[in-house]
Amino acid sequence: MAGLWVLSATSRVSVLTSSPYKYRAIVSSLYSISNNDYSTSSDPKKHYDIVIAGGGMVGTTLACAIANNRVLEEKRVLLLESGNKQNYHVQNKYSNRVVALNRQTRTLLSSIGAWQHVEAVRYAPVKKMQVWDACSDAMITFGEDHLAEELAFIVENDLLLYAINQQLSGKESVDLVYGAKVADVLIPSKHCQNSRITLQDGQSIETKLLIGADGVNSLVRKKMGVQYVGWNYEQMGVVATVQLSEPTENIVAWQRFLPGGPVALLPLTDTLSSLVWSVSTVQAKKLLSLSDEEFVDELNEALWKMYPKDGMVEAGMRALGQLLEGLSLHSGVTRQLQPSIGGIVEGTRAAFPLGFGHAASYVGPGVALVGDAAHRVHPLAGQGVNLGFGDVTALVKLMTEASRNGAVLGDMAYLSRYETLRQRHNVPTMLAIDALHRLYKGTAAPIVLARSLGLQLTNALPPLKKAIMQHASDRAL
Repeated sequence: MAGLWVLSATSRVSVLTSSPYKYRAIVSSLYSISNNDYSTSSDPKKHYDIVIAGGGMVGTTLACAIANNRVLEEKRVLLLESGNKQNYHVQNKYSNRVVALNRQTRTLLSSIGAWQHVEAVRYAPVKKMQVWDACSDAMITFGEDHLAEELAFIVENDLLLYAINQQLSGKESVDLVYGAKVADVLIPSKHCQNSRITLQDGQSIETKLLIGADGVNSLVRKKMGVQYVGWNYEQMGVVATVQLSEPTENIVAWQRFLPGGPVALLPLTDTLSSLVWSVSTVQAKKLLSLSDEEFVDELNEALWKMYPKDGMVEAGMRALGQLLEGLSLHSGVTRQLQPSIGGIVEGTRAAFPLGFGHAASYVGPGVALVGDAAHRVHPLAGQGVNLGFGDVTALVKLMTEASRNGAVLGDMAYLSRYETLRQRHNVPTMLAIDALHRLYKGTAAPIVLARSLGLQLTNALPPLKKAIMQHASDRAL
């Protein structure tokens, strides 16, 4: 996409359930459990080195990465998941929620042993990307010269979470609690050096380092009191699993920028692709109300409709082509025709709201934010979850340094370095994605010309394209 830049638990792990029952945890010094029986210590407070609030893909990966780290493996970690445990079963029908993982994220997942579980089930490699403007002939492609190397990997959300949990199930140092509803969070102050988390069932937990991985509406972030800049795009992302009109070697990620928002197809199999279509909220509701046949017609029109070309834009594009040719730069674009859609897998249509959000600070004394709790971006570049996984890699690295140097895990010197490192990467990426969204909403000829010239110039400069892809792969870490 837009460059894509552009549990079954063993007896060794604590898989626990909170509300509506009392919080049940296994800590060797405080608890003992045999089969389904349990007893608790009289100490009303539980103490952990690290508490991670939020058990989604990013929070669970963080817990696994900590437990997998030789320096941090003895740290006692509590992972709080507000939802109930979901048993994963491989089904022929693909989920309509997928993520496009970059190479750096795959490296992280491989390092904790989770990628092998994904490989054992299914994923789709992306070896080429093609992005084009519906209002001009401007186009950019990635990977056309190195088709043997994957640019990204398409994985279903539930499969990825299952794979991470499979690895987490063997970690003795991590207690995982399902149904853990957080009622309140007390951030460290002069009078208390630990963070305190209170669950809805009244249980109280203290920790040296609290990590908020609790999503866009993060309670941890709110309790930190940091400034949060955010807005809604008044758009929704319509997702579905679609059937291609004919089988093909499906290794290309397609994205077309329409006046109303980008439409993207991500490969799943030779006959299936995953759709992510950004449209206005009003149009999204209309698309969800259509019959399958009507929806497919609308989608094919979005992929194939010819928009009138402005004379000024055409003249500007010809002039750029002549300039590039004079500089001996490759100005031609070898366009590959996108597939047509033959049908939609029943029951896979859904939509979710799109927005932007960023916390002015990711850290405080004894507390840090990762993933959507710290930042939220438009999906047009496929970078949301990759930014979160980049947070995980950086935070574990800084925690390892702190532990090796004898510092406490919540030491602000190390947390501030984490914040600096990640904001230097995240902020430019997020602003660029937001700028792309706004730039491609415009249909005035000067705007279309400016973006078309930029896209075509970028496509003609291999070093620039390479730099974009390296930034997208989070290699600045």
